Amino acid sequence: MEYIAFVFSIFGLLAYTEISSLKSRITQLERSLTKMEGTTQHIDRKALIKAASEYIGSDVVLDLKEDYQDADIMLYGNTKNGSNIILDADEDWILVETRSKKGTETKLIRTEGLESIAKKNA
Repeated sequence: MEYIAFVFSIFGLLAYTEISSLKSRITQLERSLTKMEGTTQHIDRKALIKAASEYIGSDVVLDLKEDYQDADIMLYGNTKNGSNIILDADEDWILVETRSKKGTETKLIRTEGLESIAKKNA
């Protein structure tokens, strides 16, 4: 019985290593697609960069991709009592000030990590 559990744990470890390498390859592919003109990923990234530039100084709700999640932005800044204020934005980075009851923090976020950005309703 212990032998069977050992064999299944080895198969599980092998499956995990395959999935993790595949995930990193997909991330690299997505990153290269955002830089290729004419792809929908490139168009989406340009639209997010333009929106971020227009929202400088505004309180926004940021939705981040799975690999780029930030607890302060998601749990405090996107709530009614907190705020995410865009301080600066360029092609690769967005500088965000996250304000909450616990304090103020300045965060630097990669534009490729943004899923969506929207102005927060007051």
